[in-house]
Amino acid sequence: MTDYGEEQRNELEAIQSIYPDSFTVLCEDPISFTITVCSDAGESDEMVQVMLKFTYVENYPDDVPLWEIQSQENLEDRDIEDILSLLQQQAEENLGMVMIFTLVTAVQEKLNEVIDQMKSRREEEKKRKEREAEEAEKKAFQGTVVTIENFLAWKARFEQEMAELKRKKQKEEEQAGKNKLTGK
Repeated sequence: MTDYGEEQRNELEAIQSIYPDSFTVLCEDPISFTITVCSDAGESDEMVQVMLKFTYVENYPDDVPLWEIQSQENLEDRDIEDILSLLQQQAEENLGMVMIFTLVTAVQEKLNEVIDQMKSRREEEKKRKEREAEEAEKKAFQGTVVTIENFLAWKARFEQEMAELKRKKQKEEEQAGKNKLTGK
């Protein structure tokens, strides 16, 4: 017959030594504790973390322990749902064995994946903005496409402007000619 209490105490001791800074015992009967799991990668603004609360059931590890996410930082609802389903899947795969370390490790890997996704989304956004800026710059330097119609319209305006300039110049010369001192 399995001594569930002994297995639970042994696992609790091991978990406490593995996660000394992020482990907190909440209650002794039933055994309940929290572990804060942070992502490995990323700078301070890219940090994601969750605080997982585990509670042993009477027949743990033959039964799945209870868990919940008590708090989280920088995670979207979709990520939290993924973590909860990952915990369920891992717990079912590890029935009969102590599994808290396995569950925490799986969550740690998931958080690292979330960080990687955040980085790739940020890089894609940066590339998209660069492309948009490049396209806007190209448009600024790109002139009007020349077609026969718009060339003929431009030519007509140009010839009209040139004729207008010629008339103004002739008027100025005539005015200058009338006011010109001849010396006679």
